Amino acid sequence: MAHAAGLVTTETVPPDSWATSAASRAVMSANKGRDTKPEKLLRSALHRHGLRYRVGVRPIPDLRRTADVVFTRARVAVFVDGCYWHGCPEHHRPAKKGAAFWQDKIAGNQARDAETNKALNNAGWHVIRVWEHEDPEQAARIVVEAVRSRLITSTTH
Repeated sequence: MAHAAGLVTTETVPPDSWATSAASRAVMSANKGRDTKPEKLLRSALHRHGLRYRVGVRPIPDLRRTADVVFTRARVAVFVDGCYWHGCPEHHRPAKKGAAFWQDKIAGNQARDAETNKALNNAGWHVIRVWEHEDPEQAARIVVEAVRSRLITSTTH
């Protein structure tokens, strides 16, 4: 199956690569940055609830952070975080090879997430983070409530 999926390769690992093998390099480079299955499931659930949104945009143009789902009028930014990449306390399992590298990488991602939350909150945005393992319908209800609440609040002021 790995051969059919194109994950097995005969290429060598470039000397400047962090990958421990050509196979791990192929698997990691195949990871998607957007339109992942958890993102699509959440977006479908939000759409069923009647919400319309923007996908993969910067809530603050000058800040190099892209939210997965953005409600510009309500100023709600939703991030769907992968359990491995963002260090889910429930599902994250540390890497066995290159453990120090990956530990630093995950810690850096968590620090960036906290920095992003703070910057967006300071700019008046409401940030919602959803783990990839969470039920999309339940997550959608949380997002719907936040968006509708903020839209109601913004129209009464």
